[in-house]
Amino acid sequence: MSSSPSASTFTSASSEPLHLAVALDGAGWHPSAWREPGARPGELFTARYWADVVAEAEAGLLDFVTFEDSLALQSSSADGPDRRTDQVRGRLDAVLTAARVAPLTRHIGLVPTVTASHTEPFHISKAIATLDHVSRGRAGLRIQVSQLAHETRHFGRRAVPLPVAESYEEAADHIEVIRRLWDSWDDDAEIRDVATGRFVDRDKLHYIDFEGRHFSVRGPSITPRPPQGQPVVTAAGAHGDGSAAYGLIARSTDVGYIAVRDAEGARAAVTEIRRARESAGLAAQPLHLFADLTVFLDEDAPAAEARRSRLDARAGASYSSDTAIFTGTTAQLANLLQDWRTAGLSGFRLRPGALADDLPAITRGLVPELQRRGVFRRAYEADTLRGLLGLERPAGRYAAHPAA
Repeated sequence: MSSSPSASTFTSASSEPLHLAVALDGAGWHPSAWREPGARPGELFTARYWADVVAEAEAGLLDFVTFEDSLALQSSSADGPDRRTDQVRGRLDAVLTAARVAPLTRHIGLVPTVTASHTEPFHISKAIATLDHVSRGRAGLRIQVSQLAHETRHFGRRAVPLPVAESYEEAADHIEVIRRLWDSWDDDAEIRDVATGRFVDRDKLHYIDFEGRHFSVRGPSITPRPPQGQPVVTAAGAHGDGSAAYGLIARSTDVGYIAVRDAEGARAAVTEIRRARESAGLAAQPLHLFADLTVFLDEDAPAAEARRSRLDARAGASYSSDTAIFTGTTAQLANLLQDWRTAGLSGFRLRPGALADDLPAITRGLVPELQRRGVFRRAYEADTLRGLLGLERPAGRYAAHPAA
């Protein structure tokens, strides 16, 4: 996709810039990654660790990073904690981590994960608005749903998880409330006039009066409108959730992540999401689609395979994922990315198998390779995440607009 907004929202030509993001999760996505040399397991719960990995991603000129999160301990079982002690358990809060590293970075987007199933949109709205202010316009949000019964029991809001389709309906309402609250302050609502003693123009703060099946929120927000107007909203989708996840991407987000196995699967997902977006009357509004891809990279393919095998041996099982898994060189990965993007993708969210090895391979190996091919930026061209993605800053929906 072009870096400029276009009604052709899914078109991706090989001559157009490629967008890249990295999904950050602990020491990496392989459960044995924390045991690799350089993994820094003693620092996983420190601000320094997260500042360092985000700085590495920014040095590679990546569009943004996402921070994984959940409201239950990581587990290999969907039924509850697995009691394993040989894998990383526990996380820092994603939104707070993003806010901590924001002042230490200048260009890269920061996209924390939030579980809509167990959070209130009013709280999330002001948290992400605050992140956007702290980062000066580089905030995003990754909404996810939860079907875990043991996670549901942490909150007491409901006895069992909602059915899949209803969970995604709730997530759509969650996003709608968040977006309305971001618009509930006009851009010029703050006056800050010491001489007259007027700090805010109350007429430029608006009730949102949202009434839905899952939420009833009057507003306005307590946080001024974010610098981007609307921080970037993202969500993931896979066929395992039926059409509900793709519907959420199509109707409610700016960026969707799709978990597919090959270019054919990517093409099918893009087509399905395109149809859903057209049915919602949103075909003219830009939407980026990124394929999720787990990567194990090395100087040659046998070395990459050997490293992955070593990690598997430590874990006692072969690594599996809801995404395609790539094992090989950065040049081979570049070939794959260029092939897959012809399916209508505008970018990729890469999951480093072992962060200590695979993040530098992305930033210092893959990025230069893509630059040599003329498909990736050589410098940051915008100061906001919306700018990096070619998304215009929207006007507030409640602001009074003079007649043309």
